[in-house]
Amino acid sequence: MSGLLRNILAFFIGLRGHASHAATDTVATWFWVTPFDSGVRVLKSDKYLQYAETAQLDYLLKIGRFFTVLRSGAGFVNVAQQVRFLRPIALFSRVRVETRLMHADDKCAYFCHRLQVRGELAAEVLVKMKFKKGGRTLAPATFLAHGFASAPERVSSWEAALQASV
Repeated sequence: MSGLLRNILAFFIGLRGHASHAATDTVATWFWVTPFDSGVRVLKSDKYLQYAETAQLDYLLKIGRFFTVLRSGAGFVNVAQQVRFLRPIALFSRVRVETRLMHADDKCAYFCHRLQVRGELAAEVLVKMKFKKGGRTLAPATFLAHGFASAPERVSSWEAALQASV
């Protein structure tokens, strides 16, 4: 399924659960792996990132912040992503994506997306996201209304690795 069509379907499905979760909750959504998402018989590696992006859209709907972001004229941009592949995801599989906000600081929000097939973890996608309005970065707290005392070790080590690669 194309990314645009997936986002449109996720939007309408996510509306059913609008504002049903807190920003600290783990939010789950489902996708089917279609021939448009796969090579010969397994999910293409770039589609893992598209699933994560669509899961973020679903997350913002389910925590009730999607329309706040739109009304403000802002959008979100994934500035860094890391995928850990554990097992291939076969064509026509039903994939459960669990999205959790791991941390947010003054500039970025860090998400963890866990892709599961038949209850087994198949991949994990870490995403560093910014809210942008024009060329300006907005603090995630503007939309997520949740503060964090300090970054978890996993976020700190990933951020250090990102800085070292620059």
